[in-house]
Amino acid sequence: MRRRGCIRAFADEEVSLVEVYGPSQGYGPPLGSECDLVTVPARQGLEAVDILRRGAAPAVGPVLHDRSCDTLGFLVPPGTAAAWDLPGSACTQTFGRFDPAPPVAGAGWLLAPGDGGPVTDPTMLRAALGEAARLIEAADSCR
Repeated sequence: MRRRGCIRAFADEEVSLVEVYGPSQGYGPPLGSECDLVTVPARQGLEAVDILRRGAAPAVGPVLHDRSCDTLGFLVPPGTAAAWDLPGSACTQTFGRFDPAPPVAGAGWLLAPGDGGPVTDPTMLRAALGEAARLIEAADSCR
């Protein structure tokens, strides 16, 4: 079932960015008109964004935040979905260009296109998500 306002709904189905964002206005990552979308719980995703931005070479591209579902979506290069296997996350192949406007009411860009790299490097994202999970686990165990 597709809920148009929820990034989490994208995890189990093919997604058309044209359906989500509307007709192309000529925007898109330099790698081409396609990208994949990695979705993660917002808490882990926010930690990963911080980790990626603190690195020696900041390596984070556009990131969507869906407040109603508490999910973040990282745009990654096309083809990432074919080999993505990180527990607690999903990577979905998408088709079409994206619009830099917030996609739906209640959701928007945490990092808009143009605020960082064209897409997030999947190897660095995987490492940052792993580190974020360990930080969260350590913080939760102190309670």
